[in-house]
Amino acid sequence: MPWLYLFFAITGEIIGTTALKASDGFTRLAPSLMAIMGYGVAFYFLALVLRSIPLGITYAIWSGVGVAAVTLIGWWLYGQRLDWAALVGIGLIVAGVLVLNLWSGAVQ
Repeated sequence: MPWLYLFFAITGEIIGTTALKASDGFTRLAPSLMAIMGYGVAFYFLALVLRSIPLGITYAIWSGVGVAAVTLIGWWLYGQRLDWAALVGIGLIVAGVLVLNLWSGAVQ
């Protein structure tokens, strides 16, 4: 169950961050409420994950996948530009998450 909870935490963070951009500094009600709810879901499930997966591993995966996903959503939804350095950085984040999951003995 902790990996499913981590998926929900990541999804909540992605929704919250994307909605935060759409909220225009909390001046638009619906996206503002979505941002608050997204982060609420993210932190609730993150707390559940931390019962069984170590903090550093959990945070690395949660933040790494979130950063990569939100960057791609920003490119797709908001037309934000990604230069070669941004793409390399995202690739390194994804590689780091894969290394943690595939070869680290710290992941349970």
